[in-house]
Amino acid sequence: MKKCVVIYNPHSGKKNKKDFMDQFVQILSSNGYESRVVLSKYRGHIVDIVSNLEEDISLVISLGGDGTFNESMRGNFKRKKRLVLAHIPVGTTNDVGKMFGYGKNIIKNLELLMNGVVKNIDICTINGEPFVYVAGFGKFMNIPYETSRKSKKKLGYFAYLLNGARDLVRFTKLHDISYIIDDEKYKGLYSFMFVANATRIAGINNVFHDVKLDDNQFEVVFCNISKRKDILRTLYYLRKTDITHVPGFYFHKTDNLKIRVSDERKVSWCIDGERLDIDSLEVEIKVDRNVQIMIPKTNIDKLFINNEKET
Repeated sequence: MKKCVVIYNPHSGKKNKKDFMDQFVQILSSNGYESRVVLSKYRGHIVDIVSNLEEDISLVISLGGDGTFNESMRGNFKRKKRLVLAHIPVGTTNDVGKMFGYGKNIIKNLELLMNGVVKNIDICTINGEPFVYVAGFGKFMNIPYETSRKSKKKLGYFAYLLNGARDLVRFTKLHDISYIIDDEKYKGLYSFMFVANATRIAGINNVFHDVKLDDNQFEVVFCNISKRKDILRTLYYLRKTDITHVPGFYFHKTDNLKIRVSDERKVSWCIDGERLDIDSLEVEIKVDRNVQIMIPKTNIDKLFINNEKET
């Protein structure tokens, strides 16, 4: 029998219950998996759990929000031999889960996964630290990690919107940034930037069109908008078109990005919704393709160039 480890983050999401777990384990058993369930107890715990799992584990399923999957991926990167990961969303925003084609029902999501496929996926690293779908800093990028668990439990996604409204009225700082993409050098003042390998970010669908998760590239956006009226106008544009056509945004697609923030000694990045403080003034973002995940077949044709099951 194949071995599966289920890692559940009980702190994720608005209203989570553990009474689904017996049925969860039964479904895994009927699909040929001998499973054990582990609860995460603190931030970063999942990193330790995954990095120390036995080598004969066939599948690791994380249950939680996007940050939960991030911890699972970070733990996998600490291993000599990486395991096959899967993620079922029970968080607040669930960008990754919805992009993969999951719904709201945990049991139905597991059934979708059990009928899914194993795929090689591009995972970006920032100075060697992996992130699953998005990383950035500057205006609004602090909202995910500054929104408290208590408010997310109580208000769900609306908690992010409230913090976003507060951040909107605050002073917008422009960062002095120089960066290199494909040997081309750029320099300017930017209010925020982010790197992504996703179609859905911050609850917004189709931020980028025609994103492929196995093309050995990621999407990059730098923004120089700072005035409140221009920010509001941008939000309107984003409802009508994808981000590559919005004034004030500078778009690139690449497999390597080097950034230097000239006016600060320390920058707080948002990595898959969690905070990462980087002491270095210089940051390099690359793609690692030696990663396998198991996902439903729902959006395979949209998200992958290679639509066959990986071996």
